[in-house]
Amino acid sequence: MVKRKLYIISLDAFGASDLEFAKTLPHFQEILNRSALVKEVESVYPSLTYVAHTSIATGMNPNRHGIIHNTHRQPERQSPDWYWYAKEIKKATLFDVAKKAGYTTCALLWPVTGKSPSIDYNLAEIFPNRPWQNQMMVSAFASSTKYALEMNKKYGSLRNGIAQPELDEFVTAIAVDTIKTKQPDLLAVHLVDLDSMRHHYGVLSDKAKEAIVRMDRHLGQIIGAMKEMDIYEDTVLAVLGDHYQIDTHTVIRPNHLFLDKGWQTIDRKRNIKDWKVLAKAADGACYIYRKDVSITNKMILDALKGIEGRVETIHSAAEARKMGADENCLFILEAKPGYYFESDVLYPFMESTAKNLPDRILHSATHGFSPKKKKYATMLMVSGPGIDKDAVVEKGRLIDEGPTFLHAIGLKFPEATDGRVINKIFL
Repeated sequence: MVKRKLYIISLDAFGASDLEFAKTLPHFQEILNRSALVKEVESVYPSLTYVAHTSIATGMNPNRHGIIHNTHRQPERQSPDWYWYAKEIKKATLFDVAKKAGYTTCALLWPVTGKSPSIDYNLAEIFPNRPWQNQMMVSAFASSTKYALEMNKKYGSLRNGIAQPELDEFVTAIAVDTIKTKQPDLLAVHLVDLDSMRHHYGVLSDKAKEAIVRMDRHLGQIIGAMKEMDIYEDTVLAVLGDHYQIDTHTVIRPNHLFLDKGWQTIDRKRNIKDWKVLAKAADGACYIYRKDVSITNKMILDALKGIEGRVETIHSAAEARKMGADENCLFILEAKPGYYFESDVLYPFMESTAKNLPDRILHSATHGFSPKKKKYATMLMVSGPGIDKDAVVEKGRLIDEGPTFLHAIGLKFPEATDGRVINKIFL
């Protein structure tokens, strides 16, 4: 079998509705003109970046692949550790399948790939989360060390920690270099500028629009390198979003309700030291966990009346399981549009996101919401050999993408996935 290259470019927080503007830009337009299009792609629940990217990479729902949140449940820490490491994924990924088939693999800031044995050239998405750490230290540890050091030596001057838009400039420069010098068979690139701008300034802000323009330039740089290496026509290229965002006006911290009930204790820094009932916020959604079974569901629901009118739905554990979320939770709260959740009790129970605060950043827009919400879909464009460039599919799911990508290069996952191959995009 002829080995076919697969390149995946993830545009974090790019929604289906962004295509209208994006297709006025030269490189988006070029890609769209030669691609099959899935107009509306349903994300996963909760629709967070690490959860979504692992579903793309495995074809599984979160409760199957094990990455049920961006961060671990560590209420004693103001900054919990993220799901950085590949060993935390319970199912085979695209990288695992490709590596086993003899492909050379590369991942650039693709979530949950730290120390992956299946990625030859890996620049893991990670940041220093302890006082004694620095960016170079954690990157070198979690990534392909020699490769990470080589790329940092060449392009580190473009970077400003994890700040955007500099980080995407850095990643794109590495993508271009890697295409030219390493020629990987499988490349996965994660661009985060748009997500960052929307969090800070809002969904339809000028800053978000500027980020889409920068994205277009980065796409041009990547496809330019592919053309230079004469692989553009023969590579399956997927350009996709992972979730959209919704504008906010108020942040809610539900753990205040449980602290008031005496179900939690805090230390002198107001970190949650011990708990019987806990809210683990996922921005637009919020997991509720219980350790003390003497506290009944009714008692917890009564306590949650403190945020009545701001919660759209309270899903049971059974409903959470059916939606693919963490089945170990007791409930999931779904915020009404305009509201989102945080886990701490350090700051007020509720506050306006319009505040300009020196000690913390509140989100002007965010994600994490149910993927069933209206006008909340993302999209997918796929081009290359075997793809019908005239195909337009109205709806798809994020979990369909991994199986579809592997099918496009003649591979498949070792077990049945939650997602299905999107057959309509193929010739």
